[in-house]
Order: sequence, then C-alpha cells, then structure tokens
Amino acid sequence: MRAFVRAALEEDGTAEVVEAQSGFEALRLLPREKFDIVITDINMPDINGLELIAFMRNSPHHRSTPCVIISTEAAKRDRDRAMALGANAYLTKPFDPSALREAVQKLLPRESGSDQGDSGDGG
Repeated sequence: MRAFVRAALEEDGTAEVVEAQSGFEALRLLPREKFDIVITDINMPDINGLELIAFMRNSPHHRSTPCVIISTEAAKRDRDRAMALGANAYLTKPFDPSALREAVQKLLPRESGSDQGDSGDGG
C-alpha cells in the first residue's frame, strides 16, 4: 500500500513522499522535519492511525498538519471517529489514485508565485 501511495503521488509531482513502516516510526519521523501532510492507515503496527492523529492534534508542533486516512474500514462510524479525532479526509480502500491525489492537492498548502518546484512532503 505504501508503494501504491508513493506511486500515486510522485508520478505526476503531486508530492514528495517520506514513508514510515509503522505508527511508531511515524512518531519518530515527525520531529525531524516539517511535513505538509500526513497520510496514514488506521491499521498499522505498533500505533494505529487514529492514535497517530490523536497525538498530532495534541501536539503544538503538528496540530495544524493536514491528515488523510486510508483504510479498509468503510463503516460510517469509523469515518466519523477519524474525522472527530482530526482527520481532514478519509479514503476507503480500494480507491483510485486520482482520488488520493485530489484529496492531497486540496489539503497541501498553496505556494505563492510559480507553481514549479517542490510541492511539499507527504508522509
């Protein structure tokens, strides 16, 4: 799934992607650089995506970082819970790569001036 997300976002320059293999690794990566957006799955080893978002929303350094959840959990209650915790978008697997690109583009900060150059980091 991480390779699918990377390919969907990097193939057309939507975003530069930094991967974490687990929720714990994501927590270790967050303080190392500023990420423009975080994409997480609900079901991850160690710390799940909902716990990751809860941590981010309680951190002054990451509170405003947009978060997209991708998950096999399609029930309305799962989506509602994720959004209540602070997710900005929720995609249910399987999803079309264009849906992911669209969600990310809506949430990425707009750059002033030219639209060339680095479009931001994803994680």
